[in-house]
Amino acid sequence: MKTKLTTLLLVLVIFIGCTVNEKPEFIAVDNIEVVSVSSDTLTIKADAYFNNPNDLGGTLKTDGIDVIIANVNVATVQTEAFDVPGKRQFAIPLVAKVATNDVFKKNKDNLIGGLLTTLLTKKIKVQYKGAIAYKALGLSYDYPIDITEEVNIE
Repeated sequence: MKTKLTTLLLVLVIFIGCTVNEKPEFIAVDNIEVVSVSSDTLTIKADAYFNNPNDLGGTLKTDGIDVIIANVNVATVQTEAFDVPGKRQFAIPLVAKVATNDVFKKNKDNLIGGLLTTLLTKKIKVQYKGAIAYKALGLSYDYPIDITEEVNIE
């Protein structure tokens, strides 16, 4: 009986000593880059940076972030839930695979102008827009994401 009480008391002390009193701080989305280009697929990656001041972690889910190229929604970032580490800064990758056919089909009106601009400048305008969801111990927060950058194509 004494062992069970000691174990329960130890678990309570550890649980109370661990803080989850504030949500992780969203720092920025940065490093948007074209990772690979093929005849049918364009892979784009960005990093979302956070700082977790809490002792305990949680999970981040990135489903629902749209990737917009040349004002056309061409893909959605979809990943597994990411485990948030306690008491440190971290980054999560936001990777999207874009079917190049989708870009051309959805942007028929401005296809020639967009192709010429891309070929001449070797740059495309990429926007990440949506939200990253954080969950820990029954608490939930959404971090809105809306960033646009011109990205070099090599």
